[in-house]
Amino acid sequence: MDAARARKLADRIQQVVAEMLERRIKDPRLGFVTVTDAKITADLGDATVYYTVFGSEAERADTAAALESAKGIIRSEVGRQTGLRHTPTLAFVHDPLPDSARHMDDLFAVARAKDEEIAKKAQGATFAGDADPYRFEDDLEGDLELETTGEAGEDETSDRAGRRAR
Repeated sequence: MDAARARKLADRIQQVVAEMLERRIKDPRLGFVTVTDAKITADLGDATVYYTVFGSEAERADTAAALESAKGIIRSEVGRQTGLRHTPTLAFVHDPLPDSARHMDDLFAVARAKDEEIAKKAQGATFAGDADPYRFEDDLEGDLELETTGEAGEDETSDRAGRRAR
């Protein structure tokens, strides 16, 4: 099956299911449902409809049960409106994406709060030593003074920091 045709069919299934849930399915267990996506297999035999529910875990479970009980009516309407010879079977899956996005937003808020806390602590802070401990004034001028000392006939050199090299 052509991927573009399968995608168009999946979009149409998403629209039909959303319209059915909004207008025709009157189950009191059905909560505030949003159909987020639909995917269909390449052989057009199975369609997966992703949905989200605004509310608690109990409302999500009730909505899942309502969708399972209304699956036959929704499938027959999908078959009627798409005009396919063989109507795909429907599977309803709760979409975890909004929950994941909400969790990520919470993590970003915690990170922002910690960054602000660290910035407040760092406002009046100064360096424990020099601002840049790896730069010497002598290095900038280019005249590093080396001293030569002789011990037992060998030459040693040392720089201002007292490091010895042979």
